[in-house]
Amino acid sequence: SAIALCCNNVQHSMSKHIEIRHHFIREQVERGMVELYFVTTDYQLADIFTKALPRQRFEFILPRLVMKSISPTTLKHLQEEEGE
Repeated sequence: SAIALCCNNVQHSMSKHIEIRHHFIREQVERGMVELYFVTTDYQLADIFTKALPRQRFEFILPRLVMKSISPTTLKHLQEEEGE
């Protein structure tokens, strides 16, 4: 349902409580900066950040994380673009 909320610009009674400031992801989807996909439980890489995992599960997820280092200059540029 998070994907539906981000991709569907219609307000439903169940989502009226979500304030405008929380629509950052929806805006990024509309701008084409982010694409959202359904991911099965087996491939929920975010689990590594949100819960204690058995060693086997942790070792499965860890190499699948693709991390990028962003320089302070690049980060500042991205923040300035967001402010425009």
